[in-house]
Amino acid sequence: MKHKNIIIVGFMGTGKTAVGKAMAERLGWRFVDTDHYIESKQGTTISDMFRDLGEPAFRNMEGEAIAAVLEGSRQVVATGGGAVLAEHNRVCMQQEGYVVALKAAPEVIINRVKQDEKRPLVQGDVKERVYSLLEARKHAYDFADLIIDSSTASVEEIVEQVIDAIQ
Repeated sequence: MKHKNIIIVGFMGTGKTAVGKAMAERLGWRFVDTDHYIESKQGTTISDMFRDLGEPAFRNMEGEAIAAVLEGSRQVVATGGGAVLAEHNRVCMQQEGYVVALKAAPEVIINRVKQDEKRPLVQGDVKERVYSLLEARKHAYDFADLIIDSSTASVEEIVEQVIDAIQ
């Protein structure tokens, strides 16, 4: 395997964690979710960080976490949906591994995230928030080495596509 890490990016609800865990298990690598990494380092939840510190402070912590995590190797790393918004994060990801972007249809994302109280960016009108964030980020994932639509593909099918692409 010529890649040091596999980094999974994508909008919330596209399956980054499920795919990342399955891929790590398949490869015998470690799985790291950067949101969980940040929560454990800070001793609080992402929602609370957004509320108490604001999104800019959270995004700074996220950048530091991505850089620290990607110093390792043989990892499948799932990032938060907005991690790609900062250029330094995108550059770091490209330098430290193979980047896979998961995309999904808006209706699929809405169905997957509408009941999740822990997602600070979709509080309120979930449908409106998802559509406006998708529009704002429509090219944010274009830098990835591989883009996969997770709307109808199973986790196993996505893992197979990634493994085929990296071999």
